[in-house]
Amino acid sequence: MYILAAATTSRIVTNIIMMVVFFGIMVAIGLYFRKKAANVNGFVLGGRSVGPWLTAFAYGTSYFSAVIFIGYAGQFGYLFGVASTWIGLGNAFIGSLLAWSILGRRTRIMTQKLDSKTMPDYFGKRYDSKALKLAAAIIVFIFLIPYTASLFNGLSRLFTVAFGFQNENTAYIIIVCIMALLTAIYVTVGGYMATAVNDFVQGIIMIIGILAVIAAVLNTQGGFSGAMAALAESENAGWQYASFAGPMPIFLIAVVILTSLGTWGLPQMVGKFYAIKNEQDIKKGTIISTIFAIIVAGGCYFLGGFGRLFAEPGTKDFDSIVPSMLEKAISSDFLMALVVILVLSASMSTLSSLVLTSSSTLTLDLIKGNIVKEDKMDDKKQVFIMRIFIAVFIIISATIAIVQKVFNFSEIASLMGISWGALAGAFLAPFMFGLYWKKVTKSAVWSSFVVGLAIMIFSLIYKLSGWNFLNVTFSSGEVLNLANAVVAGAIAMIVTIIIVPIVSICTYRLEVKKGILNPAKVNEIFTCYTGKVIASATDAIGEKVEEPLPYV
Repeated sequence: MYILAAATTSRIVTNIIMMVVFFGIMVAIGLYFRKKAANVNGFVLGGRSVGPWLTAFAYGTSYFSAVIFIGYAGQFGYLFGVASTWIGLGNAFIGSLLAWSILGRRTRIMTQKLDSKTMPDYFGKRYDSKALKLAAAIIVFIFLIPYTASLFNGLSRLFTVAFGFQNENTAYIIIVCIMALLTAIYVTVGGYMATAVNDFVQGIIMIIGILAVIAAVLNTQGGFSGAMAALAESENAGWQYASFAGPMPIFLIAVVILTSLGTWGLPQMVGKFYAIKNEQDIKKGTIISTIFAIIVAGGCYFLGGFGRLFAEPGTKDFDSIVPSMLEKAISSDFLMALVVILVLSASMSTLSSLVLTSSSTLTLDLIKGNIVKEDKMDDKKQVFIMRIFIAVFIIISATIAIVQKVFNFSEIASLMGISWGALAGAFLAPFMFGLYWKKVTKSAVWSSFVVGLAIMIFSLIYKLSGWNFLNVTFSSGEVLNLANAVVAGAIAMIVTIIIVPIVSICTYRLEVKKGILNPAKVNEIFTCYTGKVIASATDAIGEKVEEPLPYV
């Protein structure tokens, strides 16, 4: 807790007016799409008919939350300087462009073939294993909670600056409650379509806000060249922080891997591919998503690279860096209000995606067919249960976030890193290989689940124990803990990507011999990529036609 000068009356009024308008639009969109959320397919996937702009923005806004703008930009900008920009570019080209190119089309086609609506459901049907489905559902439920809770962190600093709260915890509790309540309203009422449309609106706000903030911050230093010179000459920085190579390249690579490749295994991200409408929309969505990521992620990390010009020397309170930067760089009431809406947009878009993923997983993969018989779970009842769980998850995550803030439990990056590392470490390899390779075995999937989680659990135990035998000191004087959540998450993904094909090769014949794996059934699943599709003349125009209509 600390005291800041009170915000001016005009700033407070401007902030309140813009927030009321913003929240009103979000709720109105939720109410508008309530009819499209009447059944499970509509509530969870928008009827699998979502266009490229909505899907691309939904992907991007779920990807980039206030965790990145406040937490990651502040922490990694301070540690790497302007080299942190590579993290944003990695997010754009690995986390968006390659993810869409490699996973997008095959995910959409296979999940429709399997009629799977969630990632655990995909594992259960692709590998013909109810046990894998249940295990995946439990992993999603457990590890999305800390991620969801982390979204609220960092908001207190910004709202203390914007509204002049004397007590930071008071600011935090108020905004957490408001954000949680309004997100719950529009997600429970409108389902996936309300979330997707709100994500589009929030994404536009994020683009405008990021560009405006970068311009304002650079302007305080005399432009880009002036800011780079100030960073190189600052006693709190030095030439290495003004270099795009950075002071800790190994750690930088680990961060790029975790935050970029990690999205390939996150259920709330991959789930966006389930809902996209058609082939052409996937191609358009790939381009839109990549451009969005370049602007938002690249802009956030580039902005964070100048954090040392505004932070206290030697600070470890990374979550305060960006709010401090904004307080010193922004004098316009309107621009500060835009930044407030930017951070709310980033947080609410990701929160809505996470709680929708959690509630659908718990309802469709754990309760249906296990706790309640399938014949007693019609569409109406399933949607009702999902709505209840959305409210429950939001309450739980908000409570954890408030308790964590009051007792100073952990940093943003640590919470998010544990979640990303556990989910991506467990799921990425079996999900990706399962789309392309028929010989992935159940043993390989189990090995990925176990090894990915084991690495992240060790990281958590290491952190709580206070051990330091894996610390490495760089020439810059910064100390890197090789067991921290970021590095551990990157290791988990790389190790499981290696393990899955090796275990599959070693166990394939044994599983076929024992009847654990049925090649004929797998071959039938993969016909989704080779089967003929009836197309209209409009869609087939320009294609060489060998036979009369219908075009094939």
